[in-house]
Amino acid sequence: MAQKNNPKILVVNDDPASLLALISLLSQWATELAYDIVAARSGEEALREVLQHDFAVILLDVNMPGMDGFATAEAIHLRPRSASIPIIFVTAYHADEMNRLKGYQIGAADYLFTPVIPQILQAKVSVFVALARKNLELKKQADTLNERSIELLAINSRLEIEVREREKAVLQNKAKDEFLAMLGHELRNPLSAISSAASIIAFDGVKPDTASRAKVIIQRQSQHLSRIVDDLLDLSRVMSGKILLNKKPLELARLVGSCVDTLKATGRTDEYTLTVRSEGAWIDADPTRIEQIITNLLDNAIKYTPPGGAIEIDIRPEADQVLLELRDTGVGISSELMPHIFDVFVQGERSLDRSQGGLGVGLALVRQIVVLHGGSVSAYSAGAGEGSTFTLHLPRAAHEEPPLETPLAAGGPASHTVLLIEDNEDGREMMSLMLKAYGNRVLKAADGIEGLRIAAEGRPDIALVDIGLPGIDGYEVARRLRADPATRHIKLIALTGYGLQDDQRRAAEAGFDMHLVKPVNVDLLMQALGVHAPVLTRV
Repeated sequence: MAQKNNPKILVVNDDPASLLALISLLSQWATELAYDIVAARSGEEALREVLQHDFAVILLDVNMPGMDGFATAEAIHLRPRSASIPIIFVTAYHADEMNRLKGYQIGAADYLFTPVIPQILQAKVSVFVALARKNLELKKQADTLNERSIELLAINSRLEIEVREREKAVLQNKAKDEFLAMLGHELRNPLSAISSAASIIAFDGVKPDTASRAKVIIQRQSQHLSRIVDDLLDLSRVMSGKILLNKKPLELARLVGSCVDTLKATGRTDEYTLTVRSEGAWIDADPTRIEQIITNLLDNAIKYTPPGGAIEIDIRPEADQVLLELRDTGVGISSELMPHIFDVFVQGERSLDRSQGGLGVGLALVRQIVVLHGGSVSAYSAGAGEGSTFTLHLPRAAHEEPPLETPLAAGGPASHTVLLIEDNEDGREMMSLMLKAYGNRVLKAADGIEGLRIAAEGRPDIALVDIGLPGIDGYEVARRLRADPATRHIKLIALTGYGLQDDQRRAAEAGFDMHLVKPVNVDLLMQALGVHAPVLTRV
């Protein structure tokens, strides 16, 4: 029985009787010398065996039809892996000196003449088998040493990684502690203002103008709190892959101009020289997310540039990309901070008297959104007090006007009959009030079965369907609405907390026309209701 680690002997002979005789002789010592025998009946078959196995020695008949022994030996020794296999030519006649010389020139180790003398065959074969076994042992030892070396290298590598990770964890923990301290500071400030304003409104005899100012403060600080939460949620969504881009052709300079105008309207740029230079540059991107990138970069520049400073924005195409470069004359970035400027929980100097708020997640959010668009962002500063430069690259799109948005009906938002299927009572009530405030008639259902019944009876124009419903989920609701001729015309919008690409695919397959992720922006939802007006036909 063949053993995996036994040396192998290849016997090549086209004559069946001669082949059997040699194999019989070799079999007498196979157990004692611990080798395996492989037979081949032609030069071609021998080459196939050599491709599959390593051999201690080859007994090769010289006189074979087609590819003779010399040609076979030459082919075997042309292949690097088999070049060193010793070959013993077996011939039925005493070869002349020229033939023997030819055999040795192409790599013959020896000759055997028939009839083969068993003792001579055994002696020759045992030498090569012993050499092969020794080579196998050396190879095994080398493999063992190599495996051990690999294990030691892997252990060393793991130790180095653990050391780096431990150092990184220490720095991250420190950054997180600082971030949590800053988060507490940023939350307490607006909460304190809201609490004070609410107390003033509750006073007996409070003057109307004082109450009015208090209400404005509550509204403004509530918006500030909302921005803090939005930053955290957006970063979490982007890093977990839950943000899906709604791309369309955009003229980047136009979007930058819109962001700058918004900042000017708030008065935040009054004490700065703000310059925008642009060449025509189009990108294929999500306008909401690109606006978020620009706003965060501008906000960062204003935050760290003293009043009287300058902020410059350059936009230009570069080959297949569009470059946006934002420079400021602010406090700059230290060499220690530069490698981590886009990391989460990293921020510049957090002084107690710092007039500008923020959590330091803006730049991390910028990088994540840019990467989602297939672009890159980098930062440069000559050092503290030398200002900063942020360079953004985005894939360039063909020059074309963006598709026109479907307008809402003249005189205000379109009025529809909307079926809201939502199992969360508070969420259902607030969404219903908001839809009604925009002039819509609202039908409500707390689960999928009730929703199907109300849809069949009320024939709504649009259905907002939560996915995680009790009983049957939102996907099944959509499938049943599409299957019923009486309700298949309803425009279906998935209103859900599930926002991965696979969730979008499942929603489309179930029959939804649109997929919105909670919490949904009011303007985006109203735009969706306008787009999905009854005059549209389903495709």
